[in-house]
Amino acid sequence: MNDDQIWSAIHTQRAAITDLLETLSDDEWRQPSLCEGWTVRDVAAHLTLQQLGFRDALGVMRHWRGNMDRATQQAARARATTLSTGEIVAELRRTNGNRRHNLGVTQLEALIDILVHSQDIAVPLGRPFDLAPDAAAVATTRVLSMRWPPPLPSARKLAGFRLVATDVTWSAGTGPEVRAPIGALLLLVCGRLTALPGVSGDGAADLTARLTV
Repeated sequence: MNDDQIWSAIHTQRAAITDLLETLSDDEWRQPSLCEGWTVRDVAAHLTLQQLGFRDALGVMRHWRGNMDRATQQAARARATTLSTGEIVAELRRTNGNRRHNLGVTQLEALIDILVHSQDIAVPLGRPFDLAPDAAAVATTRVLSMRWPPPLPSARKLAGFRLVATDVTWSAGTGPEVRAPIGALLLLVCGRLTALPGVSGDGAADLTARLTV
């Protein structure tokens, strides 16, 4: 995918998850997401923070003493308490369509973020929400190839297996084969074990055992 196609995928996914959020009940906004420790509302609020410039990002990091994970979590929770659910939806609609991304990342990280977090919201609510296979393949490749930021611990745990997508021409790694739709593989490399029941292949049992110890 070229840059235009990547941004088109980002905008399409942002619009789709915003449409879904607009239909949620108050109870659904309070439900736990797939992102451990975050509610659906927290994740949605986080999605409004994907276009921080230098000054905004520096302020967040100063406040939370340079710890990126903690800064991300606390910024999302602060945002979730500051904005109503209607305001979160409105902010997502207002910012969709531009090509601004957070300081220190590229459009590839923005793609990963919207694809994975849309599933963090939709899956636990039982809301069908498909990912475009080509976009998910690009995102999965990026997660597995990251050098900075360092690869996610969940991605490192998949070393020694050959991952093969069943819905798009894509594979990575060497070893016993693990097959699944590319969206499920993206969730796995990002640590969302809810995708494990969808895997098959010679390495499926061993991978499941490794990830669930």
